[in-house]
Amino acid sequence: MAKLALNKSSLARESAQLAEFRRFLPSLELKRLQVMAERAKARDVIRELDATYERRFAEIGDSLPMLANDHIRLDGLVTIEKVERGEQNLSGTVLPTLGAVTLAETPYPRQANPHWVDPTVAGLKELVELHLQREVARERYDLLIKAEAVISRRVNLFEKVLIPQADRNIKKIRMALADAERDAVVRAKISKRKTAARAAEDRMAEL
Repeated sequence: MAKLALNKSSLARESAQLAEFRRFLPSLELKRLQVMAERAKARDVIRELDATYERRFAEIGDSLPMLANDHIRLDGLVTIEKVERGEQNLSGTVLPTLGAVTLAETPYPRQANPHWVDPTVAGLKELVELHLQREVARERYDLLIKAEAVISRRVNLFEKVLIPQADRNIKKIRMALADAERDAVVRAKISKRKTAARAAEDRMAEL
């Protein structure tokens, strides 16, 4: 760490830096509050989606007890064909968003299968979309947790390190400058007295 220069240039530099820190801190704190609010919202979305998924899973299972029939192959009936994802920039944090989801049905002979296969396919589609929504919601939540931690560290750095250090530096420089100014005044007075004494001695020598 460079040694602190105790002069007026250093005082001006430290004062400007302190002012910049104090201007930047409120915007950083606002960013943290925005991320915290979005994180709380994301947590609520996850809870809601989890509850919806579990409820619909149970409802579909209850309405289609025939799913336990091992003789009817249901695997591969629904596949994910395309998932559109976007981005949301929240105070510098890039969050994923879920767009349109395209699901494909594997062709199956409807006349050769029981009537309940059709509602099963519809139920599977609904559950797959809910599952994708949950995945994106959890991804958003994880990113917001990390962003909040990073911003909190920066806020603490400004509040507990940079601003206090700049304050201490300014006080130290001001004290040093005040001491130097007092020393200069004292030296000037001493020099003035010595000059006056020499002048008096010269006048006495002339007599």
